[in-house]
Amino acid sequence: MAHRGRIALADIFRQHGNAYLAAHALAPAQAKAWRAIVSCRTAALGGHVLQCADCGATRHVYHSCRNRHCPTCQSRARDQWIAARHRELLPVPYTHLVFTLPHALNGLAGSHFRLITDMLFEAASGTLVAFGANPRWLGGSLAFSLVLHTWSQNLMRHLHVHALVASGALTGQGQWIASRRGFLFPVKALSQVFREKFIDALKAARGDGQLRHAETDSAHGWRTLLLALRRHDWVVYAKQPLGGPAQVLDYLARYTHRVGISNDRLASLAEGEVTFRVRDNASPGKKRTLRLPAEAFIGRFLLHVLPSGFKRIRHYGILANRHKQAKLAQCRAALAVPPPDAQVIESVDAFMLRVAHIDIGCCRHCAHGRLRVIEVIAPVRLPFLRCLATGPPGARGAA
Repeated sequence: MAHRGRIALADIFRQHGNAYLAAHALAPAQAKAWRAIVSCRTAALGGHVLQCADCGATRHVYHSCRNRHCPTCQSRARDQWIAARHRELLPVPYTHLVFTLPHALNGLAGSHFRLITDMLFEAASGTLVAFGANPRWLGGSLAFSLVLHTWSQNLMRHLHVHALVASGALTGQGQWIASRRGFLFPVKALSQVFREKFIDALKAARGDGQLRHAETDSAHGWRTLLLALRRHDWVVYAKQPLGGPAQVLDYLARYTHRVGISNDRLASLAEGEVTFRVRDNASPGKKRTLRLPAEAFIGRFLLHVLPSGFKRIRHYGILANRHKQAKLAQCRAALAVPPPDAQVIESVDAFMLRVAHIDIGCCRHCAHGRLRVIEVIAPVRLPFLRCLATGPPGARGAA
């Protein structure tokens, strides 16, 4: 079957899953994500039957999987996360920085994912903390968050963290020192310190016996890797500072709950190949298409399924959990701003009305009756391979 119109990641898994599994084994987290994606909003997860109180029309609605790798399920989770972060934002400009690891480390990242990504988080955060504490720049504690992305536009491994940093620091005396620099810190100096912190951590891990890989086991391989890491400058990319809280929240939403590829970027599935859209670096602001065999596409997507329990969003400095409330209160006092309003948890109905302009409680048939639940649909448990090959029975439900 060919899909040349609107397709979803689940369609690719269902049609080409068996062929991929015949040649590849899945890690537990990958199997969990795969099951969730192909079952999302189908009878496999259960749901309920709605009936209009006026015209009597019925509608089947199936549950979402809520897996963090499912491209269908991120809007609601992202919005809830952003609402919680709203209470932590300060009325100051924010700076966006990106810390990227060289591709020479991709082999180690494949076999030691947690170790290498933890080093990335620690090197990036340690660099920012050191610059913030230096009186030459600010001389205080920063408030910042790091978000890990593991992919490039073509779904190859590309490890980097996005840092969102309040442009200022809280001193030990409870004063707020605002940054007078356009980009907060000089990026060349950041890059050099970031590189040395990471390489020092890599050396320590090898000395402790934590690295077991062809590149690091032999003295020659180790020297070759270090030379490759030092051959080029490590780039820390800085974007223009952001404005107030509204702009910061809108900007955060683009990064916090993004998955390797969204369904919107999938163009077609035909003749065993997936065509998807990527950014055209030769023409800024434009897109081009890339075509891959379906099994190769699946393999690339699975590169970016995170291990169970892995935290891809982490908070540091003033936002570290152990003293966040007290430090934020000091910041607000120094900035002479009131405490935030109590967090209000938005209902699903209100969320869909605000974000998608859809009243999900209104009957689509008569356009004025209200829907009510008349029946609960039990989940349909299917064997793994059957689920992958054909998908669970029942039409895809609404959000």
